[in-house]
Amino acid sequence: MKTLKILLVLILCSTASFGQASKERIKSLKVAFLTRELALTSSEAEKFWPFFNAYEDKQFEVRFKKMREIKSKMNPPAVDRLSEKEAAALLTQLEEAEQELADNRRKLIANLKTVISPIKILKLKKAEDDFNHKLLRQYKQKGGDKE
Repeated sequence: MKTLKILLVLILCSTASFGQASKERIKSLKVAFLTRELALTSSEAEKFWPFFNAYEDKQFEVRFKKMREIKSKMNPPAVDRLSEKEAAALLTQLEEAEQELADNRRKLIANLKTVISPIKILKLKKAEDDFNHKLLRQYKQKGGDKE
């Protein structure tokens, strides 16, 4: 287990940029991490990954397409130029995008209930959080968070 953590850190540290190659590397690391943390059997993994990958694809679409566009309009000075009507419409779009993210998560959980135990579903949430924290920590250590 300690060796795997060290390997994870080394691979993350060796990532020079967060481009497409890095995205694929991170995805591979996440798959390995989640599989290990959830202790998925072959049968569970075969059913789990299609649901999880569809969920991840939808989350990416909403976060990096819809939310990015919405949030770009919320930054000064753009937000200061909005009329009340435009602001209300943008707020509605934001609420709808956030609801879409939540609905997608609920759909994942409903699908996973047919594949893995409730305990493993709870472990999934914890494992996702742990993976994301490790990834963010590595990114910051490499100096990627230069504000």
